[in-house]
Amino acid sequence: MIKNDGDFGLPPYAAKNRDVVEQRLSDVSAGTGLQETLTIEWRTKPQVVQVIDMPVNSLYYNPGTHRIRAQRSYDPQLDRRLDEDPWSEDSQKYLQHLLQAEPSDPSKRDKDFDALKQSLADFKQNEPGLITREGILVNGNTRAAALRELGVENIRVAVLPESCTWADINRVELSLQLRHDTRRPYSYINRLLTIDEQVESGRPLKEVARDFRIRESTAEQDLWVLSCLRDLSDRSSAGGGVQLRLLDFEDAQESFREVHRAFAKESKADVQRAELLKENRLAAIVMNFSKTDVRLIEADFRGRYLEHRLPDELKAAPAAAPARVIPGINRAVKADAPQVTAARAFTDSVLRAKAVVRAKEKVPSDQLDAATSVFEAAHKAVEDALEPAGKDARVRKRKQAAPDRLNDACQDIEQCITDMVLANASRSLDEEALDEAVLKLKATLKKLAQATTQTIEVPGEGVEWLRDAVRQGQA
Repeated sequence: MIKNDGDFGLPPYAAKNRDVVEQRLSDVSAGTGLQETLTIEWRTKPQVVQVIDMPVNSLYYNPGTHRIRAQRSYDPQLDRRLDEDPWSEDSQKYLQHLLQAEPSDPSKRDKDFDALKQSLADFKQNEPGLITREGILVNGNTRAAALRELGVENIRVAVLPESCTWADINRVELSLQLRHDTRRPYSYINRLLTIDEQVESGRPLKEVARDFRIRESTAEQDLWVLSCLRDLSDRSSAGGGVQLRLLDFEDAQESFREVHRAFAKESKADVQRAELLKENRLAAIVMNFSKTDVRLIEADFRGRYLEHRLPDELKAAPAAAPARVIPGINRAVKADAPQVTAARAFTDSVLRAKAVVRAKEKVPSDQLDAATSVFEAAHKAVEDALEPAGKDARVRKRKQAAPDRLNDACQDIEQCITDMVLANASRSLDEEALDEAVLKLKATLKKLAQATTQTIEVPGEGVEWLRDAVRQGQA
């Protein structure tokens, strides 16, 4: 295996593995039986490579595999150790743990891994893995982890050409992963990271999209989402290494895609409203609201439904940032509107609070209590605001907001009449409370009558009656 920039070096027993691989390749070539092969994409052309049996415990997990790229951050200390010495026993054990773990929560064991393990126990290994001559697993890392748990001694693996580099390893892994077969797909975040890595390496986005069998516009959307996730992770930093990881957003795939679609549509008309919509929805996603709830949140959500429900500590908005000047061309860039700045501040508070709550074992109890209080208060405020927002959304679909409100009020009054009759029969009617409620109704009807004078030029019978009733009440 040839070294190149950015590689992980060679494992301790690379020479020993190379000798074993060469001997077994020689034995297979000298044999008279049917030889098993695997066709791979090698430097843009198909290449047939031979398959051999190798002791599964002599092979090394690939520290650069895209399958667990995002999950590596689960344990920052072990992640650093993995960068420093990927072939150590601790690093290899960490890789094995991540291969067995649930992508969205590496503290839990993945049911898909157990299903793979059961399949290997029942039906043996259907497809060969792929290794370098030094014994590094290019493809089949998860299968190797399952076979080790089962106590199986050997794994069938194809062998890459001797001239392979780490760049070759990455390309071959990706091409095999994207084949249409029974192979487990990458998790959502790892898929985003892989697309970004391919683009950053200089490959045209159109070409990368073709490899992933998606439209170029979908790949652009994926890169936008990844940029958004990285921004959220950076903004969640609460000091002392407490910060949300990309994998913490693993289960919000559809919500982020919908945010992108809504943002792109709104941007065509008003960029500031688009930013406001994005921040409002991101805050809800961070608080784990469902996709259907997030859809109810528009650019005016904070001002119309949320602002008056927020506790004072979550209302404070920093002063609007001054316009920025682009160096070199001396051109000013318009600063965010105060509403956008306030929305970002709210999202930042929620992000930091969630980061602290997630890291509850690593932070002082008073900091955890404060963060929990902030997160719960924000969640309740948004939850309460979503109720009228949801009702308004349904009303807007029928384009009858004001009439439907009044119809609902009429139904409530009719129910009130029934309740009054029942309460009177049982002598339990609170007459004073009822009188106060009627006075409140009178004041509300007065406001409604005043609103009609400003919005309705030619009143109908109902509106005319309302105005007359209010005027007589004032006489």
